[in-house]
Amino acid sequence: MLKAYKYRLYPTEQQKEYFANCFGCARFIYNQMLSDKIDHYKKTKQILKNTPAQYKKEFPFLKEVDSLALANAQQNLERAYKNFYRDKSVGFPKFKSKHKSKSSYTTNNQGGNIRIEEGKIKLPKVGLVKLKQHRKFDGSIKSCTVSMN
Repeated sequence: MLKAYKYRLYPTEQQKEYFANCFGCARFIYNQMLSDKIDHYKKTKQILKNTPAQYKKEFPFLKEVDSLALANAQQNLERAYKNFYRDKSVGFPKFKSKHKSKSSYTTNNQGGNIRIEEGKIKLPKVGLVKLKQHRKFDGSIKSCTVSMN
């Protein structure tokens, strides 16, 4: 059975800056891929299969953030497209706004790169981030979503 736990993080200033970059890059890659899909469909009437890796040469700031955060943004876009083609009442995928959409990114656990130890959580490319662990965590971590309130 899958369970979700929500903990409050207390990042340092550098970690806050990294999280802001991740939020922005995940939103940017989603919007860029959606824009390219729309343009490609208007020209060729075929669906474009693109990946975040194709954008890293043109936009080098994407190399600074977790690649799984960008891959999850791509999966969210693909899921939105599939839902639209499955049921038109769902609506066409919308661009993510900088101010109105929720600032978050999701990363996956690969080889234990996400773990909780001694009141801190280890995240990829961030390191250890202090957290308030108000309940015991039992099981294995599949993914981690960092969001800002």
